[in-house]
Amino acid sequence: MMWRRLAALGVAMAVSAVLVACSGPPEGGRQPRGGAELLRVVGPFELHSLEPSRSDGFFTRLQVAETLVDADGQGVLRPGLATGWRVSGDQRAWTFVLRPDAVFHDGTKVTAEAVAASLKTARDEPGTPWGEAPVAAITADGGEVRVQLERPYAPLPAVLAHASTQVLAPASYLADGKVGKVIGTGPYRVERIEQPSKLEVVAFERWNGEKPNIKRISYQAVGRAETRTLMAESGQAEVTFGIDPVSRQRIQRAAGVEISSVTLPRTILLKANAGHEVLGDLRVRRAISASLDRKAMATALLRDPEMAATQLFPPSLPEWHQDSVPPLAYDPGQARNLLAEAGWAPGTDGILTRDGKRFEISLRTFPDRPELPILATAVQAALKEVGIRVNVQVGNSSEIPAGHQDGTMELGLYARNFALVPDPLVTLRTDYGPQGADWGAMGWSNAELTRTLGALADGTDPAAAAAGREKISGILQSELPVIPVAWYRQSAVVSDRVDGFTLDPLERSWLLDKLRWSS
Repeated sequence: MMWRRLAALGVAMAVSAVLVACSGPPEGGRQPRGGAELLRVVGPFELHSLEPSRSDGFFTRLQVAETLVDADGQGVLRPGLATGWRVSGDQRAWTFVLRPDAVFHDGTKVTAEAVAASLKTARDEPGTPWGEAPVAAITADGGEVRVQLERPYAPLPAVLAHASTQVLAPASYLADGKVGKVIGTGPYRVERIEQPSKLEVVAFERWNGEKPNIKRISYQAVGRAETRTLMAESGQAEVTFGIDPVSRQRIQRAAGVEISSVTLPRTILLKANAGHEVLGDLRVRRAISASLDRKAMATALLRDPEMAATQLFPPSLPEWHQDSVPPLAYDPGQARNLLAEAGWAPGTDGILTRDGKRFEISLRTFPDRPELPILATAVQAALKEVGIRVNVQVGNSSEIPAGHQDGTMELGLYARNFALVPDPLVTLRTDYGPQGADWGAMGWSNAELTRTLGALADGTDPAAAAAGREKISGILQSELPVIPVAWYRQSAVVSDRVDGFTLDPLERSWLLDKLRWSS
């Protein structure tokens, strides 16, 4: 039954894509060759704020701003705006040595005082990994920035690779400390911004690293996946992000473009309000998990059976992915038994009831990542099979954090990247701490988990760290404050007009400075 429904949904998606394709591409097309060519990047992401903590990493992805610390595609830390760093014997004082010839885009020299001021301002933004770090003081000393901690905190360099810590020039800030314009230190500088959908950058002449081959880049946010696909096919974009699975199959047959893909440390999650009168019952959360045929969903909808999530952490996070954790499995019989144990019985229309109340809940998601609405529909169908009625609400991505904050969210479907800070521990401490988080647990906490996360942050012993990671994975797998649905593979459509494109598995940068026009 589930296979047939998912297959039908997949066919409907394919028909929709074909109909859109038959309507013809938007106006425009390939631009003429020449020295002033503009690299056109299209994606689903909108820019709603210039603040580093709320700009979704736009300015680090476009390489306008830098962080003190960088990371490679495997999460290994490397120099950024700082050429190196050292820690004191008591693990409480970290010193970061700045690149001596760095210049802000307004022509002013990068000084330790300017960097320290930028980092102090960034700490005022709530809910960021930097704001949550136990920092006692930030000071400048010659060409070095010193961070004094209240207590040892091993992930500090990784936190200073997070986009919220991007370093901006003093002239970026208004009198109230808010960001009025983005003046960074990267290989590209901002030329024009039209929030929320357009952004243009140009190569910075005084960049002291390898000069970008492509000098001008525009980014345009396009909401509909079908429109993005047509723009890629018709030559209206050289790089296109956010292609849905059906369109990806069609593009594989198109001329003049190719698809680049990489598995990310990202998982599509079904967040359950564990403070809810129904979803607070662990038996119910386990029943919801057992109702999901993840392999069928990944095969029929994502066109990639390997993306079926059997645990929270994907294989792309080898230190956290645990072979010892019993995998999440599809078992509708077990789901029905668990729901019966929780007091739910089928009503006349097949929907479960208890004490005269129907089992009816809402599920929020958003279209920024095109696979989310179709997966929400599949979850809706799967839960209906065991007697749970789900009302799917497709809105803005901001509605999930808003629903967390005001307590109105019941279920939320979204994708969570565990390596926005290169050390996943930092994200986990935020998401699954005692208070939960917008993109983490809701109405749920676990004292043992909190202690283990804290011990990992304080300690440096590799054996203890490995045991701690295994314990954390086991608790989250058993308690299911969030229910894993699928792992994530990022794809981009790239025109044959450019060479050298690669995807960053950590999504820190779009690496556009590595591109060159094809000959």
